[in-house]
Amino acid sequence: MSDTDVTDIADVTVEVVTDPAAAAGIAEVAAATFPLACPPHASPADIDDFIATNLGESNFRAHIADPRADVLVARDGVGGPILGYALVMHTEPTHPDVCAVVTERPVSEVSKMYVLRDHHSRLGATPSHLLMGAALERARSHGSTLMWLGVNQLNARAQRFYTKMGFTRAGVKTFTLGESIEHDYVFTQRL
Repeated sequence: MSDTDVTDIADVTVEVVTDPAAAAGIAEVAAATFPLACPPHASPADIDDFIATNLGESNFRAHIADPRADVLVARDGVGGPILGYALVMHTEPTHPDVCAVVTERPVSEVSKMYVLRDHHSRLGATPSHLLMGAALERARSHGSTLMWLGVNQLNARAQRFYTKMGFTRAGVKTFTLGESIEHDYVFTQRL
């Protein structure tokens, strides 16, 4: 199911996914977790449309097969249920707002990182911390010197987490969610 990159601390295991059969389970977690990060004014229809268009099983199968991407999962023990996932893209940014503030190359992006609500806070190692640690390591292994991500300006909890993990705010970008134009902060971390 995964290659040899595995982290196991306090019963949380992080794996790099190589088996496309895992895509269905990741898509289920994505559908459950994406709404948690959406701004309060986001409409349920826009959220559902985004999930259907971007976070389905076929999307994750494509990411797993893409050599420019790493799909990571945090599990409750080896082979256990998926608690969260991250998608790391080892490509140059294309969004003009991001290109204006992320000028260093090569770079990687934490495109997605979500953990089931009941596992945001755990005793010992949290899935979020382990996923981010693995994401940073994957970026380094691809030769990236900078990691970047976008986070909604209203998602204070995620911003605190990224700051705690060593990221700093570098700029802003827009993000389209259905009929709404959202404003995200761009966070970066030198690797």
